[in-house]
Amino acid sequence: MNSTWNRKHSICGFFSPILASKMDDETETNLLRHEEEEQGPLQQRIWHESQQIWRVALPCIISRVSSFGTILVTQSCIGHVSGIDLAGYALVQTLSVRFINGILLGMSSATETLCGQSFGAGQHHMMAIHLQRSWIVDFITLTILLPILIFGTQIFKLFGEEESIAESGGFISLWFIPYVYNYVFSLTIQMYLQAQLKNMIIAWLSVFQFIIHILLSLLYVYKLNLGVSGAMIALSVSSWFLVIGELVYIFGGWCPDSWKGFTIAAFKDLKPLVKLSISCGAMLCLQLWYYAVLVLLAGYMPNAEVAISAFSICLNINSWEFMISLGFFAASCVRVANELGRGNPKAVKFSIILVMGISTVIGAFFFVLCLVFRKNIAYLFTSDERVADAVSDLSLLLSLSILLNGIYPVLSGVAIGAGMQTTVAIVNLVCFYLIGVPLGALLGYLTPLQVKGIWMGMMGGVLAQTIALIYMIWRTNWDDEVKKASERLMRFYVKSDENVEQVFD
Repeated sequence: MNSTWNRKHSICGFFSPILASKMDDETETNLLRHEEEEQGPLQQRIWHESQQIWRVALPCIISRVSSFGTILVTQSCIGHVSGIDLAGYALVQTLSVRFINGILLGMSSATETLCGQSFGAGQHHMMAIHLQRSWIVDFITLTILLPILIFGTQIFKLFGEEESIAESGGFISLWFIPYVYNYVFSLTIQMYLQAQLKNMIIAWLSVFQFIIHILLSLLYVYKLNLGVSGAMIALSVSSWFLVIGELVYIFGGWCPDSWKGFTIAAFKDLKPLVKLSISCGAMLCLQLWYYAVLVLLAGYMPNAEVAISAFSICLNINSWEFMISLGFFAASCVRVANELGRGNPKAVKFSIILVMGISTVIGAFFFVLCLVFRKNIAYLFTSDERVADAVSDLSLLLSLSILLNGIYPVLSGVAIGAGMQTTVAIVNLVCFYLIGVPLGALLGYLTPLQVKGIWMGMMGGVLAQTIALIYMIWRTNWDDEVKKASERLMRFYVKSDENVEQVFD
């Protein structure tokens, strides 16, 4: 018991006397359990850590695959309605919506860092405050970004897209407005719940959302013949089903330790959160916008309709598999944040190695699977033989990209868990925009490779980023990161007795 007492106070020393007084019996028990697990046999440690990883990764994979599946179902429905509308949808979804999603996902990842480290440090009451603060920041941010969707046609024409595709894209952009507002809640709630290992409910809700979306799409598009409008109505309705289910779960009392009701503390000290959110946003936006820039380049190719459609289909297949990688992205983020919050650098390093190994093996499996099916994949999204041939021509590069998906998302998750977003943002800027985009433009326009050349450039940027992140994480001193995590938590800390200033429960 003395060793546990010493261990407890060595960690609390990082957090100040306030946090030391907040350490309860449950936290002490957890510290003892972690201490015993670290000293156990390697096989036992691997088994325990694998359970922790899959406890976060599996629900996240299910939820993200299901949620992104709704995007692909909508694309498939629109693709069988009109080739022009398929290209217009591809522009909006890959450029405008990805642009907005990138900003909101990046801004929301501050919630992932803070909630994960707060949970590890035993500051459960702070998690709801972080969540409510993120809703305020994300809602204001999204409202500022709405002109991107409102003036979609004018923006696409400004970038030189064909008039028919730009007109279709502008029409579809307006339908995306009710859809994108679900991001304010769905992204942040998922990060809030997975930080406390309660994200299985999101997996179930996402599966139900996917089923509802398929049924609504069949009803609106094929039964009622509403075409593109019907597909977009189905997308918006199903996306808000997920949000409402998540809010019912939180408000219904299933998060008693972290949710105490709405509080005016959420409106205080927003500036530090905004600063962290901006650095998080820069990191992920630079990565997500990278693909959007490449789709824009594809739009200037000869026969732009086929080029955009084929590139977008391949990119969406890559993105759908990437949803699996995001499960391990979330697992690495949560595990790193939790262990840094507990003051346990050895557990951080062990978790990074294990989650990287699991993710790489799964990426290799899908690499082989994509090579086997090749051209057949395209017919899920289009009946145009020209587009299917173009997709088949890109299949090898698509497979290699999927293989890389098993590596670099985990590294990005480690960075977010540790709060290294600013450094990674610089890495992304250099690798994607000073290496990937110029290389893609060079190979796409100055060689006969065309769309394949653009994809090769994209892979070059991703490979450079992967190497840079591996080096950065290998060189990281995790003892120093524990100290930085404790300082960060103290900057955002609000005493639990301030929660009595609630607006309503």
